Amino acid sequence: MIKTFAQSIPNMPWQEKPAGYTLPVWRYSENPVIKRNPAPNVSRIFNSAVCPWRDGGFVGVFRAETCNGIPYLYIGFSPDALNWKFSDGAIKITDENGNDVSPTYAYDPRLVKIGDVYHIIWCTNFHGASIGIATTTDFKTFTSRGNGFLPFNRNGVLFPRKFGDMYYMLTRPSDSGHTPFGDIFLSESNDLLHWGNHKFVFGTSGEWWQSVKVGAGCAPIETERGWLLFYHGVTGTCTGFVYSMGAALLDRNDPSKVLARSGNFLLTPEEEYEERGFVPSVVFPCAALVDADTNRIAIYYGAADTFTALCFTTVDEVISYIDKYNIIK
Repeated sequence: MIKTFAQSIPNMPWQEKPAGYTLPVWRYSENPVIKRNPAPNVSRIFNSAVCPWRDGGFVGVFRAETCNGIPYLYIGFSPDALNWKFSDGAIKITDENGNDVSPTYAYDPRLVKIGDVYHIIWCTNFHGASIGIATTTDFKTFTSRGNGFLPFNRNGVLFPRKFGDMYYMLTRPSDSGHTPFGDIFLSESNDLLHWGNHKFVFGTSGEWWQSVKVGAGCAPIETERGWLLFYHGVTGTCTGFVYSMGAALLDRNDPSKVLARSGNFLLTPEEEYEERGFVPSVVFPCAALVDADTNRIAIYYGAADTFTALCFTTVDEVISYIDKYNIIK
C-alpha cells in the first residue's frame, strides 16, 4: 500500500467498487448527496468543500446559489458527511479590525486545514473574478487575508501543509468571461497576503477531454509517490463545454514539477444528474476525504452546476491508473 501522509477518518463515507466496473473512480449509489432546494432561499448547492471536524463529524463550506441567482458561501455541519445542516445565511467575513468585507458574490470554495487553522479559498469579486482567502478556527468568525491575486483568476487550491515557512497555492489565471482557456500555475506566500514566485505547472493537452482548459480541484493529497492532484479538464463540443475529472502526481518538494499525469479521464458526465442541470455536462471535483489507514478516498464533486455528488477510489488504484495512462515522458 502506498504511504499516505493524511489523518485517519474511519467514519468517512465509503462504498466498495461495483463488480465489473473498470474505471478507477466509482459513483456513490445514492447520488446526488445534496439535491435541489436544499435550504430556505437556496436553489442549488454544488462545487463545495468538506473537511473532518470535531467529535468525528464533518464541516463544509458550500457554494449556495440563492433564489436571486447570486452565489454565496454557506457553512454546513454533518455527523456522517452525507446529511447536512446548513447555516441560515451567507458567512460574514471581516478584516483584522472587525470591519465587514464580505464579498458581493462568492463561489467554488475549497477548504484546507493547516495546523489548527482552516483556510477557505474561493472565487471572489475583486473588480472581477479573483481569489479570496479567509481563515477561521471555529467557523463562527472568518478573517479575510486580503486580495493576494489580481483579477482574473479562479480555482485557488491551497496545499495542506507549509513548505518551510511558505504556503503554496495552485490557481488558474483567466479572463473576465467563461474562460475558453486556462492553465494551472503555482504561487507561494509566507503570509497568505503577498503571493509571488509564480511557476507554470501544466496546461491543456492533446487529449480532447482536457484540450480547452484545466483547473485544480481538490486539495492535493500527499503520498510517498508525490502530491496526488484531482483536477478538472474541459473540452468544447457543438453544444458547449464538458467538464471531466483527471489526476496527476506532483513532486513532493517542488509541486511545479509534474511527475505523472493521466491522459485518460477518471470520471466524465454520464449520469442524468451530471448531464442535466443548470449547466449541463459538468463533473467538477472540489474536495477529497482521505483515510490514511485504508487509503480510501471520497471525492465531492459538483454535478451540472446543480447538485453535489460523491465518488470513491483508493490512493493505490488511482495512482496505478495514472501510471498506466501517463502522458509525461
